Amino acid sequence: MATKPAKKAAPVKKAGRPSKYTEAIASEICSRIAEGQTLRSICRDEHMPGFGTVYRWIEGDEAFSARIARARDIGYDAIAEDAMAIADTPLIGEEVEIQQGKEKVKRGDMVTHRRLQVETRLKLLAKWSPKKYGDKITQEHTGAGGESLSFQVVFGK
Repeated sequence: MATKPAKKAAPVKKAGRPSKYTEAIASEICSRIAEGQTLRSICRDEHMPGFGTVYRWIEGDEAFSARIARARDIGYDAIAEDAMAIADTPLIGEEVEIQQGKEKVKRGDMVTHRRLQVETRLKLLAKWSPKKYGDKITQEHTGAGGESLSFQVVFGK
């Protein structure tokens, strides 16, 4: 009896859309994060993949994940420098006050607005990179006169 030739298995197609991952896109994402931009704002650009897609790339590719981590460290410094620039640069604006039914326009430095921008950046930096930008809190336990603590354990009577 003759045997039938084995059928070739059809290639397995992946579900969903094909990945947009390219080295150029990955490099642009890392470069822009290193400039202090957020991943969410980068992903809003038309030519960029979605936020969730980039996170899947980070989870699935150790090398890309390490590049993102390095870019974020550099980006934190860029955000800190941005906070300093905001604090050092007056921003002239208008504030409208209504008194007795009349509008009064007051021009001047928008100190409160700038303070909010700086504080927001610094608080985020403290959360994102606490070792570098967080408040340093130390606790020391010493006995009387600065001597080391001693303990005595007593068992039964």
